[in-house]
Amino acid sequence: MTNTPSASGLFRYSASRRQFLIGTAGAASLGLFSGQARAAEGLVALVHTQAAGDNGPVDGMIASLKKLAGEKGFATRIIYAQDAATYESIFRSLGDAGASVVVSTFNEVAEPFKAVAPEYPNTKFVQLYADPFEPPIPNVVTVAYDYYLGCYLSGLFGSRISRTGAIGYIGGASIPGQIADLNALKAAAAVIGPNIKFTGAFAGSFQDPAKGHEIANQLFQSGVDYIQTDSAATDTGIIQAATEAPGRLVSAISREQYKLGPKAVAAIVKLDFGLSLYQEVSKALAEGWKGHHVSTGIDTGVIDFELSDTFLKEGPADLVAKAKEIWPDIEKTKKEIIAGTLKVPLNTTL
Repeated sequence: MTNTPSASGLFRYSASRRQFLIGTAGAASLGLFSGQARAAEGLVALVHTQAAGDNGPVDGMIASLKKLAGEKGFATRIIYAQDAATYESIFRSLGDAGASVVVSTFNEVAEPFKAVAPEYPNTKFVQLYADPFEPPIPNVVTVAYDYYLGCYLSGLFGSRISRTGAIGYIGGASIPGQIADLNALKAAAAVIGPNIKFTGAFAGSFQDPAKGHEIANQLFQSGVDYIQTDSAATDTGIIQAATEAPGRLVSAISREQYKLGPKAVAAIVKLDFGLSLYQEVSKALAEGWKGHHVSTGIDTGVIDFELSDTFLKEGPADLVAKAKEIWPDIEKTKKEIIAGTLKVPLNTTL
């Protein structure tokens, strides 16, 4: 998932624990602290392991935490944990600070959570994009996302809207979840017909737009004219490559990306990390919360496949017409997936 470059929110764990807990003018200038020093509902922290400024997951989480804090009146700390070696220290410092809820991101924080959470039973830990813990930890919620279901719908859409009959996928890393996304697109292409060519690739980074641009250009030059992105800030380069020649289409991951390619970003497989954070923190602040695993489906509002209103206004006329023609069938398939009458295979093997 979906590490991204950022001009804001940089946090390097070099201060002592006491300095971290108290805060300094320097820390405040970096935007680490927001809200009151303490509120009745306690402190809620977001520790994001990819940088802000991605027009996607991290920006969405930060905005949603600030929104919920404004509604509930709790204090927040938003920390960019750039170095994996600091994860445990940061989580312990937040536990020492009496944080009510600590939210962190992606698979890389699993082991630090397992090490730290049992030491702070009064702090609720939430890992967004996670496998379930075995055995479970009573004060940890892990959240998984059936993103591959949206990718299957994207594969159906892309295979039908493609002028060349060649579609592609670019993920950030060849981890099980993203391999499942790739395979879902591949399976959808096979459903449309044997003449649909599918090519998948991984950029090896969630924060390398230049690499995304390079890989996307290779795919476009090979005849691919529809790419599903799945690589956070790396997506920016993929979208840029799509805008450099007419007829190139992208399905991205966030509505914020529509503005990056109004004529090229035809759709998104949405994974609304902001909404997911909002939902999970709201639950954690309520009575009766217990640690558990959450599997987030396509019927939750967090995951969906959406056609871009911007593309419908600004995209090439023939492709817009084709998208409108296809869309009722996409909606029908989505309903079948939700109802359970259509089973999309979860395949995490390359």
